[in-house]
Amino acid sequence: MIGNYGVPKDETEEHGIPLFYESDQIHISGLIISDYSFEYSHWNAKSSLSEWLIKNEVPGIFDIDTRALTKILREKGSMLGKILIDDEDIDQYDPNQDNLVAQVSTKERKVYGKGKHKVVLVDTGAKYNILRCLLKRDTTVIQVPWDFDFTQEDYDGVMLSNGPGNPEMCSITVENIKKAIEIGKPIFGICLGNQLLGIAAGGSTYKLKYGHRAHNHPAIRVGTNNCYITSQNHGYALDNDSLTDDWEPLFIHINDQSNEGIRHKSKPFFSTQFHPEASSGPTDTEFLFDDFIHLIEESKK
Repeated sequence: MIGNYGVPKDETEEHGIPLFYESDQIHISGLIISDYSFEYSHWNAKSSLSEWLIKNEVPGIFDIDTRALTKILREKGSMLGKILIDDEDIDQYDPNQDNLVAQVSTKERKVYGKGKHKVVLVDTGAKYNILRCLLKRDTTVIQVPWDFDFTQEDYDGVMLSNGPGNPEMCSITVENIKKAIEIGKPIFGICLGNQLLGIAAGGSTYKLKYGHRAHNHPAIRVGTNNCYITSQNHGYALDNDSLTDDWEPLFIHINDQSNEGIRHKSKPFFSTQFHPEASSGPTDTEFLFDDFIHLIEESKK
């Protein structure tokens, strides 16, 4: 059942960041659901899901057997698809052929906050909650485009954001990350940021058959019995076996043993494939932002 909460108000907080949204636009090309709720009710709802989609010119259909569709995808893996109306047809679009990061990254350098720790946020499709989680930890966040040479900035740490698509499309970002690794200041990567840090460190990635897309993926911290429930949304993964001797897995996905994070054995660099800033939750791993700030504080001593 989709639509029963409606869509929240478009309000911003003190830094100009939306209170209830993770992006400034809808990024899906279409929505396919089983049961649509025509009545919505929520304390901060402003409009219905249908009204929001129409306003943003995004098509949606309901009364589809999504369980049957899911079974096909579970058997065949991720597939291209399209929504057709009556006898109308459209060209098949393959997003894997495009640099999706270039489409969603910020177009200009922006500065948020006036905290004591200067963090460069490399925006390859960053969720707003990454900004929120950094700003409430006494930081000044310098948000830059995916192809911006951030190593020329005066910074204390680097945040590599989440983002869509194939990490191999971001070769410019990878080259800048290599330079940041040489500089040696703390680096924290999330989702796509995990893959880009891994590639910059000499590793390689591969496309998952299904991808990880849910709020309930279990990830275990390597070397411990600590398992965390995480939010994930990615179609590629870093190959654990491709890591060089200086790096090691930080988290592993319990279900398929795929990589869920890496860390450098001696330097202040680490990343996660899941979303510790998860919004919506779970928020089990937000403490990793504290770990990042701690690394920055230690590096200043």
